[in-house]
Amino acid sequence: YTIADRMMALRKAGTPEKLMYMRGRYSSTATELLYGTLPKIYGTPNYFSHSAICAEAEKMGPGYTQGFFGYRDYDPAKTKCLVVWGCDPLSSNRQVPNAIAKFNGVLDRGTVIAVDPRMSASVAKANEWLPIKPGEDGALASAIAHVLLTEGFWSREFVGDFKEGKNLFRTGAAVDEAAFVEKQSHGIVKYWNLELKDRTP
Repeated sequence: YTIADRMMALRKAGTPEKLMYMRGRYSSTATELLYGTLPKIYGTPNYFSHSAICAEAEKMGPGYTQGFFGYRDYDPAKTKCLVVWGCDPLSSNRQVPNAIAKFNGVLDRGTVIAVDPRMSASVAKANEWLPIKPGEDGALASAIAHVLLTEGFWSREFVGDFKEGKNLFRTGAAVDEAAFVEKQSHGIVKYWNLELKDRTP
């Protein structure tokens, strides 16, 4: 089979939407012909630009959480603890030169912790490497959240607190949602009851 044969088979089967076209950075052929025209003529709505997995996707996070739809970067010049989780700012970041220039300053001031199954440039320089198994990020995140709650390390100014001021997060024990008054978060006790109460390290 050639690519054209497979594409024609989908068209003949009446399922052109099963074709998805994704493009990388911009070029005249990728932009006008393959991205701009081919999917429309072929009949698939599934075509995605480089921006969908890069620039625009980067804007969506702060846009929906902070109301700021724009480019931004972290502040490595003042960072004292950098957790690099599943990424490598020294080789893959919108501002690689900035990360390279300021990474040693973070190491001088504080700690770099890398969570990544692979040995990356950031891992090689980090103070601590957690070489988790691929796909186990969620287990680690849940265990960290469990410890933060059971040991009372959450930000009460942002998240809220128990009405009586006593931490009721105990391993394996459900908590009454009415006992906690939330501020800027939503559903922390519900999430504890459904997911975190048994997720010990």
